[in-house]
Amino acid sequence: MPNTASAKKRLRQNEKKRLHNRSEKSTMRTQIRKVREAVKAGDNDQAQSEYRAAQKSIDKAASKNLIHRNAAARTKSRLTKLVKTLS
Repeated sequence: MPNTASAKKRLRQNEKKRLHNRSEKSTMRTQIRKVREAVKAGDNDQAQSEYRAAQKSIDKAASKNLIHRNAAARTKSRLTKLVKTLS
C-alpha cells in the first residue's frame, strides 16, 4: 500500500492506464478476429474493410507500446497474407 500522497496518486494513474490499455488491446484483438472470420466466410469485400480497420488498430497499439512493433509487423503481415488468399 502506498504511504505518500504522490505514491497514492501514482497508484490511481496506473490503474486508469491499465484499464485503458486493456480496452485498447481488446479492441485490437476483436478487429483481428473479425478479419479472420470474414476470410473464413469467404467474403472478400468484408475482409478488405475489416483488414483496414485492423491495420489501423494494430498500428495504434504499436505506437503506444501496447504491443512490440515487431509483433505488430508480424501480425499485419500474416493478416495480409490471409486476405490475399481470397483474391
